[in-house]
Amino acid sequence: MFNFIKDFFKIFQNANKDLSMYLKKDPTASSKAKVFFTSTAFHGLLNYRFSHFFYKYKLYFISYLIHIFGKILYSMEIHPAAELEAGIVIDHGFGIVIGETAKVGEGTLIYHGVTLGSKKVVKGKRHPEIGKDVMLGSGAKILGPIFVGNGSIIGSNSVVLMDIPPKSLAVGIPAKIKKINCTSNSVMYLNDKISNADFII
Repeated sequence: MFNFIKDFFKIFQNANKDLSMYLKKDPTASSKAKVFFTSTAFHGLLNYRFSHFFYKYKLYFISYLIHIFGKILYSMEIHPAAELEAGIVIDHGFGIVIGETAKVGEGTLIYHGVTLGSKKVVKGKRHPEIGKDVMLGSGAKILGPIFVGNGSIIGSNSVVLMDIPPKSLAVGIPAKIKKINCTSNSVMYLNDKISNADFII
């Protein structure tokens, strides 16, 4: 019972970390209050945090009820079993799909239309793991039990089917590594051969 109560209150601690990260990574976020009351993408993320909590304690009916409510209201589908660390930013969340065995690290920025999906219909680990401080451009598809390293950028509409090393820029269909030592916080390092359309929302 103690752990149940402790983890329930942790939802709000995690949400507060999410709000703090919005202030760092969303230029329209002038205050936590503004994000809390006006950002439907944040609402969808908060909805996931509640559904994940109940899923963890095997209260599946409540978990999936919250999950379905979130899908209808926010047009986002984040499986209750997925593991999203505190301090995630979802910007323009419409169309986001995050699968059951996916993991997402702190500081990651996710734009609309991103899919963290599987390549095959199999049981067990089949979804990607996203490191910390990653930027996933709009429409990006990261498929299979692969890993995207810390600080990487995945270009808009790219399809990633392989592991991506830390601090790399990956763009294209299928995605290829175009640059290394190019963090999600330092997109100005991109060379002139890669247009902004390759990686920005």
